[in-house]
Amino acid sequence: MAAAEKIKALLQSYGDEDANRFYTTAMQIAAAEAKKGNTKLSEELKGLIEKIKSKRNLDSVSKTRILPINEAQRELKDLLEVYRPHIKTKDMVLTEQVSEAIRRILSEQQKFDQLLQHNLEPRRKLLLVGPPGCGKTMTAKAIAGDLEIPLFIIRLDGLISRYMGESISKLKLIFDSMYQHRAVYLFDEFDSIGSNRSYGNEVGEIKRVLNSFLMNIEKDKSNSLLIAATNIPESLDKALFRRFDDIIQYPLPNDKEIAQLVAVQLKGYSIEKGKSINAIAKEAVGLSFADISNACNDAIKEMIVHNSKNVSSTNLLKFIKNRKNPY
Repeated sequence: MAAAEKIKALLQSYGDEDANRFYTTAMQIAAAEAKKGNTKLSEELKGLIEKIKSKRNLDSVSKTRILPINEAQRELKDLLEVYRPHIKTKDMVLTEQVSEAIRRILSEQQKFDQLLQHNLEPRRKLLLVGPPGCGKTMTAKAIAGDLEIPLFIIRLDGLISRYMGESISKLKLIFDSMYQHRAVYLFDEFDSIGSNRSYGNEVGEIKRVLNSFLMNIEKDKSNSLLIAATNIPESLDKALFRRFDDIIQYPLPNDKEIAQLVAVQLKGYSIEKGKSINAIAKEAVGLSFADISNACNDAIKEMIVHNSKNVSSTNLLKFIKNRKNPY
């Protein structure tokens, strides 16, 4: 974050009575001075910050206050979809590798201040990669839920198609908002700007937006989390990958993970005797988490519509097979 941007963020947080962001921004200023070699000034700033924190009892301050986007910057209301998720990462079924990566991100976020005191920054720029329906968007929601901050979803394809010629200025508004409003910012369908594919007459606009994104993500030193999600990583511009702190791969679930998901989805319902969940899970290998979840919901609806007492394992298997062979 440039010095002027840090000062603006500091004043903005003071005006918004956002104690957490005020403290974090002040620590970033102290860390920046330490990087410049101004060790004495850095230590003095840290000492002042700790005194302020102690005096005002910032440790007990309530969660960060977030102004609604249409109050803060009305121009952003057409660019962002705002969510306040209730889902947590503990509610998700994920591979151990993905779970470990998310735990590391959350742990570093929870130690944000301590890391800043050592001139280090937590992971907060993430690229989620995998086929549709494997939990990328839900992960962004769950991270926001765990951190108790909003989720803002940016549809990049809509940004380009709706704001032809204005995309770069609109994108800058979004990055500016990251300093002013701590949240998870999900850039969905990231390949809309990040790929090398041709989009006909829009290709020039896409290249300009991509270059702007690269410049903004490089400069971004806010305390928000930036998450990009893509289904086709092989088409992304290679310059993008080094801009992210973590690249998390989402594979299709195996039979054990499917069985776990089915058990979670059918929790609270009785299942009639028939094929076991483990046997059904083996039949569902090759489907995404979303497909399996939808098949479970279809089986539950079938039970309700026909006034049955139990979820039919036969029907569940039928809906799973329909999703594997839709045509």
